[in-house]
Amino acid sequence: MRLTRQTNYAFRILMYCAANPGQRSRVPEIARAYGVSELFLFKILQPLVEGGLVETVRGRNGGISLGKPAEKITLLEVVRLTEDSFAMAECFENDAADCPLIDSCALNAALREALNAFFGVLASKTIADLVKNRAPFRDFFSVEAPAA
Repeated sequence: MRLTRQTNYAFRILMYCAANPGQRSRVPEIARAYGVSELFLFKILQPLVEGGLVETVRGRNGGISLGKPAEKITLLEVVRLTEDSFAMAECFENDAADCPLIDSCALNAALREALNAFFGVLASKTIADLVKNRAPFRDFFSVEAPAA
């Protein structure tokens, strides 16, 4: 299973905000930090805002911040908001009724067990876990002049 770029950058947006608590982050600075387009990040923000993971404020002093504490945002919650499908094989899809082995196939059961284990790990980790013991991203990505 491979997560989409959208999910990858959703994690990064949330991590950026979590690593800079008490401050609003701006999409242009996040885009620069990760080397992606602002338009791409704005597209990713929509499900995060709708899911309550991010809050936005418009205007001169606007920006984005976490919609709830980083300790309360699980990786599974992010994946569920940003991924369309978890079909690991054809038999996971809705039209799998055509398969004559659907009720007795050990492959389907094994893949479901693997997917549930994957979900279990994602449910046990939070955005806070990803940024623990890290410097604020603004410090990490800032460009300082070398000392003379």
